[in-house]
Amino acid sequence: MGDIHITSTIGLLLAGCLAAGVFADLVHLPKVTAYLLVGLLVGPSALDLVPTDHVTVVEPLLKLAMALVLFNLGCEFTFSKVRRVAKHCLMISAGEILLTLVLVSLGLFLFGCDSKMALLLGCLGVATAPATTILVLKEFRSEGPVTESTGFLVALNNFACIVLFEFAFLAIEYSQGKIETSLGGELLSVLSNVLGSIILGIAAGLFVSYGCGFLNMKRWLVLLVAAITFLLGIDESFEVPYMLSFLMMGVTVANTSDYKQKIVDELDHLSGLLAVLFFVAHGTELDLGAFLTAGKLGAVYIVCRMLGKWLGVYATAKATRQPRELRQWGGACLFAQAGAAIALATIAVHRDESLGKPIQDIILGSVVLFEIIGPLFIRKSLLQTGEVPLAQAIHHTSRTPVEQLRNLVDGFRSALRRSDPTPSAIGKVKVSDLLRKTKGIHQSADFDQVVDHIEHSHDNTYPVVDDSMSVVGVIRYPLLSDVLFDHSAAKLVRAEDLVSDLQSCLHLDDPATKAFELFQGETDDCIPVVDRNSPHSLVGVVRRSDVMHALITSRRKKPKSGKKFRRRG
Repeated sequence: MGDIHITSTIGLLLAGCLAAGVFADLVHLPKVTAYLLVGLLVGPSALDLVPTDHVTVVEPLLKLAMALVLFNLGCEFTFSKVRRVAKHCLMISAGEILLTLVLVSLGLFLFGCDSKMALLLGCLGVATAPATTILVLKEFRSEGPVTESTGFLVALNNFACIVLFEFAFLAIEYSQGKIETSLGGELLSVLSNVLGSIILGIAAGLFVSYGCGFLNMKRWLVLLVAAITFLLGIDESFEVPYMLSFLMMGVTVANTSDYKQKIVDELDHLSGLLAVLFFVAHGTELDLGAFLTAGKLGAVYIVCRMLGKWLGVYATAKATRQPRELRQWGGACLFAQAGAAIALATIAVHRDESLGKPIQDIILGSVVLFEIIGPLFIRKSLLQTGEVPLAQAIHHTSRTPVEQLRNLVDGFRSALRRSDPTPSAIGKVKVSDLLRKTKGIHQSADFDQVVDHIEHSHDNTYPVVDDSMSVVGVIRYPLLSDVLFDHSAAKLVRAEDLVSDLQSCLHLDDPATKAFELFQGETDDCIPVVDRNSPHSLVGVVRRSDVMHALITSRRKKPKSGKKFRRRG
């Protein structure tokens, strides 16, 4: 395999990921974890099918994949959203970062680790893998407070990690008398790198927003790839943190362009393909030997980091009276770790090999575990909080080659008959499989609280409940316009004053076909789901988009039974 051409290596990795994606569906595994396991299998730690130098050659593509993910993440943060999310997430982030730093540093020190090494590992423990975390959220199409908070916390984690690491290393060098220039000069150098990275990102974001504003949409992809690759090269040339640049580039586009969503959609196919390559190539770099070599200190680092992430979010969220779902599951979404920690550990080796090498060994060893279990914890958290419909996590049986051939023939026959899609394709899917949990709006909520709920929602219909959680009606966004522009009325209005009659509702055991039929006859984009045993007690909502997604996905399966058409006489 040593003489295999690099293009064949890329083909082998992508083909392996294709098979792993199917396997991941069968065993209910996040695709990110499956891709990493493929890389681990074909890498030096197992079958050794991929030459090490080939992974080095594609390194620029892997950094490009990370850049695209960070740009995508940044595009989620409009200033209005940042102000809203920051109200509850800044304190949570501060508590989680501080507790992770303290627990990891103190835990390692108590188990015999050198104080300088423990401090640097504490700083690295703060980092959360953005690519892994964000792509798992996108895979499951999750929405809700935990999903929204996770994106914000990931961004702050990585920013804090870079800054804390630079200042910690500077303090260590100063204590050892290794600083050749003044301390003020070194501090200025660190700050200029961070500030320079941010300024470059803002400039690139303005360029993209301006270019997409007047160029034909067909030319956007070339513009976007040109801007992103050029910025990546500039960051690498001047050795400034490229992760901050692309995060700020996305934030700038989100707040200066009217085409933000279209820009993200334009990059989706490219970023999706590169992300597959990123994770499988990253998997080949996972070293099982390093995981075993990390030994006692590696185990302490893993336990203390996970404890710091979970306890930090739980304690701060409880102190600030955040929702129970965020308290219990927010920290579990931050366990994944890879890119930032590995890159900074490598920098530590270059600056001081005797100090950096043991740090790098522990990071490389622990990453093997964090990258595999991280997506699993995210998936578990999303299902527990109800921010992803159960149907999104259910595998839809793939066809055999013979079934696929039959499907092609059936599709051709259907096209000749010009038959329309029917909801029968949903098969055995129930309303419970499509449920998105919500507590609704209490009927006593004032107008500001109603608006705040709407800002957090992606729907146009909102269930209103009483003290016993029974649905008393729904608020429809189109009917709010009069109140929105009448400020004097807004001060007097309560949710119960905005309620419209509930035209239809669903139960958990209803078939998805019933939801499909109800949506055919109304304009609401979601329908309340109520408890059959406790009349009108709100359980959640079913969205029109989720029903259509289930229909489209289910139609790809061959029905287990069906009529055979025969030509008569």
